[in-house]
Amino acid sequence: MEELKLDMDSRLPLRDVVYNTLRNAILRGDLKPGDRLMEMHLANKLGVSRTPIREAIRLLEDEGLAITVPRKGAQVAKMTEKDLRDVLEIRNALDELAVSMACTRKKPEQVDKLREALEAFKFATKSKDPRKIAEEDEKFHNVIYEMADNPKLTNIVVNLREQMYRYRYEYVKDNDTYEDLISEHQAMIDGFEQNDVDLLKKIMHTHLAKQVEGVSEVIKEQN
Repeated sequence: MEELKLDMDSRLPLRDVVYNTLRNAILRGDLKPGDRLMEMHLANKLGVSRTPIREAIRLLEDEGLAITVPRKGAQVAKMTEKDLRDVLEIRNALDELAVSMACTRKKPEQVDKLREALEAFKFATKSKDPRKIAEEDEKFHNVIYEMADNPKLTNIVVNLREQMYRYRYEYVKDNDTYEDLISEHQAMIDGFEQNDVDLLKKIMHTHLAKQVEGVSEVIKEQN
């Protein structure tokens, strides 16, 4: 386990500061799959009590980044191809529904917002920072869900988003994916301009299929 330091943010409760610190350490690979998350040990390393550690671990479990193993306690969860495919199968179905709704409900200014989100994503890829890139990618897709204008659908996606984040983060670590991602995002914008639902569904499916393929390779290497 690498040396951990709190990612301090005075605006956040201590529990959230600890959670962000551990979450970032997992995503960066400083805390590796299978590493034990021992409350007392982490409390000593971070200079906090066990309570915010315990609460942070519970949030990590909700996100799928940690699991509790009987008689062993909490540990960093391993990524599995089954979990990856399960999550992205659901996201694929939701994306198809979202683009169908968005084509009939979108407003011109929302398509403009999508273009702006693409430019922000392009800028983020130049930073080579996976966290920034993953966040801008997520913002781009959020605009599509706004265009669908269905709060119930958005709530479902929000609940799924945290489970997807780890896989999205792993995918954008590979610099070779950036050109494809930009091209696919541009194709989505073209599809909305043409109101071509079938084209959009096809692009969304390809978009996610490439993530499954890319992250599957990472999982195989880690195992």
